[in-house]
Amino acid sequence: MLDMLKGWGQNGSNGEKVGLGSIRRPVIGLALGGGAARGFAHIGILRTLLANGIVPSVVVGTSIGAVVGGAYAAGHLDTLEDWARSLQGVRNILGYLDVRLNGSGLIGGEKLAARLTETIGPTLIEDLPVKFATVATEVRTGHEIWLTRGPVVDAMRASYALPGIFSPVLIGDRWLVDGALVNPVPVSAARALGAEIVIAANLSSDVFTHSTTIYNHGAMPAAPVEPVAEDAAAKRRFPRFFSPERTMKREFFGSPGRPGISAVMVDAFNIMQDRITRARLAGDPPDMLITPRVGQIGWFDFHRADDLIAFGTRAAERALDSIQEAIQVLAPEGTAPAADA
Repeated sequence: MLDMLKGWGQNGSNGEKVGLGSIRRPVIGLALGGGAARGFAHIGILRTLLANGIVPSVVVGTSIGAVVGGAYAAGHLDTLEDWARSLQGVRNILGYLDVRLNGSGLIGGEKLAARLTETIGPTLIEDLPVKFATVATEVRTGHEIWLTRGPVVDAMRASYALPGIFSPVLIGDRWLVDGALVNPVPVSAARALGAEIVIAANLSSDVFTHSTTIYNHGAMPAAPVEPVAEDAAAKRRFPRFFSPERTMKREFFGSPGRPGISAVMVDAFNIMQDRITRARLAGDPPDMLITPRVGQIGWFDFHRADDLIAFGTRAAERALDSIQEAIQVLAPEGTAPAADA
């Protein structure tokens, strides 16, 4: 009998009191969506949940969600937050981007990976105290890959390897890129790993609001002046100012009247992610959806970590009552341990 009562009043794995007649808290899963710099909002979401006793024991992330989720699972959320808040200048951000003009991506990703490895080390997913997975996409087949074993940093890199920006990552015999191509908010993976209540964080809910169809569009009444003609004339007058490097930079970043390559790539990925997210969440909705209002912040605005974390905090605070209600409704009754003979 004494052995049976030893655990009475002790804190369980999720911080709840356990003992005779206690309520077993359900397994809480967290699905963190992609969104590049906007993903710093996940830090505010996690902080708020933890501060209110909502402790996820299953975490699945896509893209930047994989980075924040992996840092939490490995016990390094504080370090990630400090690093994010330190990115106040463009120079700090550029220091992590090893730009290259050959290969299969504009950024090699080695510098950023080195920073993550410095923080998390060679930790393996299977050694983490919580269930963790990242979502990636196989290049040649389009398969959705759930990375549930191996080094945490490798799983993060594969999940955030935005096509055209970061080089694909080879894991095993598969070349992997950003998981947002197939599953931007990985609710399904969190459920498969045993989550009974899934809280999802979607970073693209207010990017396009309600997309529509423009069904009657054609040529403008008066054709605008083509900026290309001005560039050609200027090039004839001042040939030395139009080196290949300057031309490439102009094409990459665009001009006031014309989007550059980077803007087109990011906007195209934004549109695709928004449409896929809507479809996936409609087919497999989470028990609670947290939607930080970060649509006005650009994908590469990493210097706005303070604002993004605050947006995440406010969004999680708005959802707290509903999350607590879901936990109370879905918590199954605990079973009293049998008495010793």
